[in-house]
Amino acid sequence: MKKILIIEDDVFLGDVLNQKLANEGFSTLLARDGREGYEKIKSFKPDLILLDIILPNMNGYEILEAKQKDSGIAGIPVIIVSNSGQPVEINRALALGVKDYLVKAQFDPEEVLIKVRAELKEAEGHSDGAKSLKSLEGAINKKMNTINLEGKKVVWVEDDQFLNDIITRKLSMVKCTFFHASEGEEALKIINKEIPDIIMLDIILSGMDGFEILRRIKAEPKTKHIPVILLSNLGQKSDIEKGEKLGAARFIVKATITPNEIIDQIKEVLTGGKK
Repeated sequence: MKKILIIEDDVFLGDVLNQKLANEGFSTLLARDGREGYEKIKSFKPDLILLDIILPNMNGYEILEAKQKDSGIAGIPVIIVSNSGQPVEINRALALGVKDYLVKAQFDPEEVLIKVRAELKEAEGHSDGAKSLKSLEGAINKKMNTINLEGKKVVWVEDDQFLNDIITRKLSMVKCTFFHASEGEEALKIINKEIPDIIMLDIILSGMDGFEILRRIKAEPKTKHIPVILLSNLGQKSDIEKGEKLGAARFIVKATITPNEIIDQIKEVLTGGKK
C-alpha cells in the first residue's frame, strides 16, 4: 500500500484530500503544521508528499530546503498545493525538486488523485503512466459532459472561500446560473428574489445557521417547494434527522464527497432521483 503524507493547514481541504486518497486505497497521514509535517516525512517515510506553501511554524519552501539536505528523504516526490500560481512561486518550487504544482482554486480532489497516481507510476518506472493518466482524465471529462444543468438556478450558501471557488468553477462549466451568499439574511434575500431551482446550504454559518434558513425557506409558500441540500463538516445523526424533519432533500458531509459528486447530487435531486 502506497503511503501519502498531506501537509495542509486548511481544515476542509486537508480532510477532503485525506478522505479521498484513503478511499482510493492509499495509506494517508495528515499534518496541519509545517514543522510537524517535516518530522512526519522522516518518521512516516511516505511514497509521495502533498505540500502546502503557507503553513504555521515552517513553510513549504523551508520544508523543501530541509528535505533536500537529508539524503534519507531527499528522493521522496512532492506535489505542491498552493493558493498562488505566480510564475516566480512555481519556479522556486520546481528549483527545489517539486514534481508538480497545483493551484487550489483551479483543481478538485479528483484531479489531485490523477496527479498522485501519475507521479507514483512514474516513480515506479511504469511505461504506461501517461496512458493511465490520459484514461483517468478522459473518464472525468466524460462524466462532466453527461451532466445537463444548463440554465438551472443554483443558490450556494457557504462561507468557506476555498470550497466556494471550486464549486463556482464547476457550476460555470455546466452552465448553471449561480448565486452565492455567505450568511443567512443575504441568502434569504437572493432566494426570495430569484426563486432558484435548488439551494445548497451549509449548516454552520455566522449569524443565522443553516437549519434556521431552511425553516424559513420551507415556511414561505413561494419557496417551500425548492429542494435544499444541506452541507456539513460532520455527519452527526441528530443533524441529519433535524435536516430531514425540516424538509431537506439530502444531507452531504463535505469531507466525504468531491465537487464533481456534488454536481451529480444536484442533478439527481433536480431530476427526482432517489437517494
